[in-house]
Amino acid sequence: MSAVDPSAVIDPSAQLGADVEVGPYAIIGAGVILEDRCRIGPHAVVRGPCRIGAGTQIFQFASVGEVPQDKKFAGENSRLEIGKNNTIREFVTINRGTDEGGGVTRIGDDNWIMAYVHIAHDCQIGNGIVFANGASLAGHVRVGDFATLGGFSLVHQFCQLGAGCFSSMGSCIRRDVPPWVMVAGDPALPHGLNAEGLRRHDFSATSQTRLRAAYRTLYKRGLRLQDALVQLESNADEEPLVAAFVAFIKDSARGIVR
Repeated sequence: MSAVDPSAVIDPSAQLGADVEVGPYAIIGAGVILEDRCRIGPHAVVRGPCRIGAGTQIFQFASVGEVPQDKKFAGENSRLEIGKNNTIREFVTINRGTDEGGGVTRIGDDNWIMAYVHIAHDCQIGNGIVFANGASLAGHVRVGDFATLGGFSLVHQFCQLGAGCFSSMGSCIRRDVPPWVMVAGDPALPHGLNAEGLRRHDFSATSQTRLRAAYRTLYKRGLRLQDALVQLESNADEEPLVAAFVAFIKDSARGIVR
């Protein structure tokens, strides 16, 4: 059974799974699918088309699934997909996609999204990510699994943030951040590896040592990017962490922080 406050407004086309809770004065719009055990707080607004995975909790006054903040948007079909067991805190804003970005904003599982975070149209968010208060993504940003964005971090449109990367509070990210790299400042610059994140995810001491060596090759030896890549590629086959590091750099369209 679902527990819906009498003051909540639920569109007839919305679909609510088992054990869903909808708080006072919340609005659930047309085309919204709330899977089992979702919790929607008071005064939250969820617009469709939108699917929200089981166990996700949206706190009061959040705005989820609203139309994109894009002047080119003309009402075309777009949607928002949110995975399982996400926590979306007060005053968070998450927008649907646009035609230019493939029509969908997508958020994975087990993300912790703190108050006042903004996730713009067409962003692609992985799993297990922490967004501290006020972090903001412009359109078309991609964030890899287990990344951490410090409070009030700002990310330029089309940037990619690699798995496990970490931004200090107030970072202004204008280029891609490779996996497990820590950045800080405006513009954001590299400040070593996310050693604590690597330990928490049980990477071996050997893997961590090899990644630290790759970081030194890229950032500490004064090499041109292409020369650094030649050296990194020679060792990438020996270590999956280094292989992912190299692949990210080679695939970067905006260029990496450096």
